[in-house]
Amino acid sequence: QVQLVESGGVSVQAGGSLRLSCAAFGYIASMNCMAWFRQAPGKEREGVASIYTGVGTTNYADSVKGRFTISQDNAKNTMYLQMNSLKTEDTEMYYCEEKGGWKCRDFVRYNYWGQGTQVNENS
Repeated sequence: QVQLVESGGVSVQAGGSLRLSCAAFGYIASMNCMAWFRQAPGKEREGVASIYTGVGTTNYADSVKGRFTISQDNAKNTMYLQMNSLKTEDTEMYYCEEKGGWKCRDFVRYNYWGQGTQVNENS
């Protein structure tokens, strides 16, 4: 049984910063790839950032490159997404997902186990 618990989503002003967390439980040895996805109502799900957990290799969507940073704390079985210079278009539901293998950067065939965490913009 695998469980991924996302947290950290709050309301933030454009230009602000936020850090999302994803705690992993269960058979985590198979989670070679972990990634953050996001989706807004009526929009396609988008892969935002991925990390190859064994090596730490990261990959980012062009829309967040230079602003977001994905990282991991193996001791805590937790993945993070540091979000800086937030834009209105970043206001979406964020999900952390995992898969085995090594093709982490393709954002394909990931498994979703959590509930997501919502990032909103202060009006």
